[in-house]
Amino acid sequence: MTAPLLNVNGIEVIYNHVILVLKGVSLQVREGSVVALLGGNGAGKTTTLRAVSNLLEGERGEVTKGSIELRGERIEKLSTSAMVERGVVQVMEGRHCFAHLTIEENLMTGAYTRKDGRAAVAATLEKVYAYFPRLKTRRASQAAYTSGGEQQMCAIGRALMANPKMVLLDEPSMGLAPQIVEEVFEIVRDLNAKEKTTFLLAEQNTNMALRYADYGYILENGRIVMDGAAAELRENEDVKEFYLGVGGEGRRSFKDVKSYKRRKRWLA
Repeated sequence: MTAPLLNVNGIEVIYNHVILVLKGVSLQVREGSVVALLGGNGAGKTTTLRAVSNLLEGERGEVTKGSIELRGERIEKLSTSAMVERGVVQVMEGRHCFAHLTIEENLMTGAYTRKDGRAAVAATLEKVYAYFPRLKTRRASQAAYTSGGEQQMCAIGRALMANPKMVLLDEPSMGLAPQIVEEVFEIVRDLNAKEKTTFLLAEQNTNMALRYADYGYILENGRIVMDGAAAELRENEDVKEFYLGVGGEGRRSFKDVKSYKRRKRWLA
């Protein structure tokens, strides 16, 4: 078994010197894989991604325990730009685009750190347009006047312009119509298969994420409470009931809170 591309080992993250958000999170991401971080709002998914990409400082957060290694190199103290140079790029939650710039101008900002010449950047741009034909159609439109799905595609495309080895994708389905969500995830699958891009994605849509991921980690209250191959998690009875909304007798509700807590055997 080869060493993982990313190894997160028992990290704790504290905000404002007092708020403990992550409590000993450990995970691994193998090169060329799609790994999903699953869990509800506030579980710690976004914080985990920001710890990896070193975006915590802007939120007054810091890793206080544990280690994060990229190809065996400790990276907790590196700058975000240094992480981009090492091929790690994060797509933020909420489709952050420069509203006053066109789609193509937004995409080109992703190539700012490239040092391999205009021809290589132009080739990457054409590749992005091949994966996202809608963006090519809207290339001259201001981002503010495009749809939510197009803005999400633009945000992912901009990350690809940096020619990354690993993309940290935060809540790609948020606020999008189901058809657009599926389209975005299909593109993630294609990028993984054809470009060998590694993905670590945080997602509340457990059903969709487990369809496209190779491996999954479930977070609750800042801890990893379960992990496994995506196919195994899809068939796990607890995951089906509490995250996919399907129990042995069909769709279940969470009205019986006592039963809900008792059945969460992994928290015992």
